[in-house]
Amino acid sequence: MTSIPQSPYTLVVCEKPDAARRIAHALGNSSLKEIRGQPPVFSVTDRNNQQFVVCSAIGHLYGLVDAKRNRSVYPVFDVKWVPIVKKTATRSQQLVKTIALLSQKATKFVHACDYDQEGEVIGYNILQYACNNKYENSLRAKFSTLTDEEIRKSFGNLLKPSKGLAEAGRSRHMIDFIYGVNLSRALTQSFKVSNDGKRYCNLSIGRVQGPTLAFVVDRETEIRKHVPEPYWTISAEFEKDGHIIQAHYYQQKIGTLSQATTIVNGCKDQDGRITKIEKQKITLKAPTPFNLGDLQKEAYRVFRFSPSYTLSIAEKLYIAALISYPRTSSQKLPISINYKKIISGLSKIGYPYTNLATTLLEKDHLTPNEGSKSDPAHPAIYPTGEKPKGKLDGVELKLFDLIIRRFLATFGDSSTSEHTTVTILVKDEHIFKTDGRKMLYEGWMNIYKPYINRSSIGTELPELHEVDIMRNVAVTMDKKFTQPPPRFNQASLLEEMEKEQIGTKATRSEIISTLFKRNYIASTTNGRGGIEATEIGFQIIQSMRKYVPSIVSTDLTKSMEEQLEEIESGKAGSTLVIENAIDKLKGTMITFKEKEIEIGRQITDAVLISQNKQQLQQTVLGTCPVCNKGVLKIIRSKVTKKRFAGCSNYFSGTCKATAPLPQKGSIKTTGKMCALCRWPVLRSSYAAKHSWEFCINKQCPSKKQQPEPA
Repeated sequence: MTSIPQSPYTLVVCEKPDAARRIAHALGNSSLKEIRGQPPVFSVTDRNNQQFVVCSAIGHLYGLVDAKRNRSVYPVFDVKWVPIVKKTATRSQQLVKTIALLSQKATKFVHACDYDQEGEVIGYNILQYACNNKYENSLRAKFSTLTDEEIRKSFGNLLKPSKGLAEAGRSRHMIDFIYGVNLSRALTQSFKVSNDGKRYCNLSIGRVQGPTLAFVVDRETEIRKHVPEPYWTISAEFEKDGHIIQAHYYQQKIGTLSQATTIVNGCKDQDGRITKIEKQKITLKAPTPFNLGDLQKEAYRVFRFSPSYTLSIAEKLYIAALISYPRTSSQKLPISINYKKIISGLSKIGYPYTNLATTLLEKDHLTPNEGSKSDPAHPAIYPTGEKPKGKLDGVELKLFDLIIRRFLATFGDSSTSEHTTVTILVKDEHIFKTDGRKMLYEGWMNIYKPYINRSSIGTELPELHEVDIMRNVAVTMDKKFTQPPPRFNQASLLEEMEKEQIGTKATRSEIISTLFKRNYIASTTNGRGGIEATEIGFQIIQSMRKYVPSIVSTDLTKSMEEQLEEIESGKAGSTLVIENAIDKLKGTMITFKEKEIEIGRQITDAVLISQNKQQLQQTVLGTCPVCNKGVLKIIRSKVTKKRFAGCSNYFSGTCKATAPLPQKGSIKTTGKMCALCRWPVLRSSYAAKHSWEFCINKQCPSKKQQPEPA
């Protein structure tokens, strides 16, 4: 920073540099001056001739540490807030100095960080520690979008600081830190002690991590214990006026082969007679607006974006003033956001929104179909109606389109369809049924069409009448087996966390990402997006349940969430809540210390098994399809350091089979061979966000249909 503006001025504290730039521009775009610095500080004068200096953090500038700062010691309950020291330490420390310097000449302070617990804590810490106890004397800017209009409106109606929100957020950080640091150190130390310090493994557990991991472990246990039982299904094809109609036996599961065979033999070459046609009109209301959880689940279903990846994209769209604040629990759209103005703005973006928006604007009344969930801080996620000023990349465009269409669809009419069930009788004793669905009026579905699950709509039946005779084309039976419950995927795991009320809308996706990073859970290799618990994950939960069961129970976490809500509403004091949380943890730590070696040995065994599996899976890819003697392995070039697949006989010179590999992310075998060239098919994933399968043979005919891995 080369110069400090002259006093008097109001210092505005923002959470991120891009948000600071937008706020500065909105307050005084004609008087905007950028003071050099990283990130920059802005000096502006608004329309009322008030001078503002707008600065920003880069997220949290202060974090918690234990007072002793000895990573091998636990338990620790004496913690304090200090400037964060990371790879960006120099930048963070410089920011703290810059803000402290600016605060000395400021006469007023405005807290303009994101209006939620995290944002409140970020601003609180800056105003208290860098600005010398200015939080209670500051004013709060509350906005749900970063449009110029809403920013100016919020600065014209500044609020008192939300002390309850700040205390709840700081208490959450302290409880999570105390639980996380103690339990994680206990795990890591037990692992270290059990193998005499010869090995190290980064282990962690916490009050939300534990129950979330337990969901996956318990589901995997159910799957492993499931014993498949055989059953048979019977289907038939009937023909009427040239139309082939698929039907199923009314009894969905036939318990024995002999019974199924008797039915099939009895129906063979026997015509069917329609005995009943039932028609029912089904009305389906428009969808509710997105809150963060709904958006994350829908983006996973449609695009296979992980919850954390969806949030990161949504935050970019928010900073660009294209959507409202995404970290919300609300499914409601207040009339104050001005539906007509937003929809009119969307109509100017261009195709296909012009036609969709114009149709809605012709309605006499615009009323969204709202859900039951609300959020005191922010409405549901909605587009602002502004046209993108820069070029959006592919994933940003996808999520932006999903949000726009969902918003528009909430104002759409209910859809109407006709569901028909036809009963067909064969030989006066065997009943078959067939179903059809005919769309009578699309309504909101016309707006949300690209993202509707088409399989749920069904197929339309030809015109049929009771007593019609239908020619029996074929009757077949299939042997099937009962299936275990499905594995969680990232969306359904997020939904389970919501249902059990653990974590927050802002932290749930981060918890799932952490479980992946710790190698407690992993994506299944079948390409269906499922999640399975690793050996380490299993052992962590088994050890915790044996010695410290409260840590993996949802009861403890739910109880704390309720107490944190009471802090926010002013019904409970933060000191008492934190002390109660520490008291519950103390007994756990005593037990853990007593069983340290035993726990460590169990975890060590799991780590070794997991590492061996991972190493084998990542190095041996399959039999070499060229020489049929060696195996394809991952080899790293001594010159370029890049990895590639090569035959184990590569260095002996007897086989030169090689194939390129992705240079980023993990690589796992699938156990499958390419149907076209018989080379191994691998699965690559990057940061649990993107995952794909590919044949590694660069000469494979399939390469004409798919791009080679990067």
